[in-house]
Amino acid sequence: EKGYETGEHAPGLKLGGRGAYKAAHHIIKTHAKVWHSYNNTWRSAQRGMVGISLTSGWGEPVDPRSQTDRDAAERYIQFHLGWFANPIYRGDYPEIMKNYVGRKSAQQGLGRSRLPTFSVQEKTYIKGTSDFLGIGHFTTRYVIQKSFPFLQLSSYHTDCDLAELVDPKWPAPGPNWLYSVPWGFRRLLNFIKTQYGNPLIYVTENGVSEKVQCTQLCDEWRIEYLKEYINEILKALNDGVNVKGYTAWSLLDKFEWNKGFSERFGFYHVDFKNRNKPRYPKASVDYYKKIISANGFPNPREVMS
Repeated sequence: EKGYETGEHAPGLKLGGRGAYKAAHHIIKTHAKVWHSYNNTWRSAQRGMVGISLTSGWGEPVDPRSQTDRDAAERYIQFHLGWFANPIYRGDYPEIMKNYVGRKSAQQGLGRSRLPTFSVQEKTYIKGTSDFLGIGHFTTRYVIQKSFPFLQLSSYHTDCDLAELVDPKWPAPGPNWLYSVPWGFRRLLNFIKTQYGNPLIYVTENGVSEKVQCTQLCDEWRIEYLKEYINEILKALNDGVNVKGYTAWSLLDKFEWNKGFSERFGFYHVDFKNRNKPRYPKASVDYYKKIISANGFPNPREVMS
């Protein structure tokens, strides 16, 4: 989306309402080809697994009693996670995506939907091509219905007719997009369990960066974020979600897309101005060491049911 819709990331193309869908279409088909290649050639000898890692926030209806808000929240998750996961686990794009993009394409006078279609053979070939689902998750949004007039330039962002909101009370220790909303993670994991047949899940990315460089390396907000998000994964495990592993994002401060070295997600502070790039442990290092050595919270009283 950022590479082919807004042009923020490489290759920097602004192909409004078309490019992101096309790129995703190729990614999904290519992923399936790799899975089949491994399945047919190496699996019997190596007994390995091939999966895909998808990053998604959680969308919560502003008013859970409102059907309109609930529908908008459903669209949020289907236009993010479902866009890739639905073809892989259920054989095709989410019906909501097909309906909305198809209708808006027709309103624009286009002969076919801007969302590409899979052939019957492709659907069969793609479905089931993931031995596990990798999940990257950082934050949550409240979602409401918002209609965009079809005369506007087509856009992935306006196709789903929704607006994203945040609660001003949510902690925002990192960049302006990353609010700490731990309960959203449990809901996302339970959604995956329900929608995709409770697949094996590895959390491949979860963490928080810092707005200002903490010279004393005292990143207590990261400790709090990790504690609360990992706790929600434990609750999801108790719900029966099949989470097998967790990877925090990230070990070191590093190059972060178009933010360069200005966003620091690492457990270890890296002095990028120094030629030798020395690394210094932040306070979160010691905390996370204790969690992974105990394979859980060292102090059971930290965990809330």
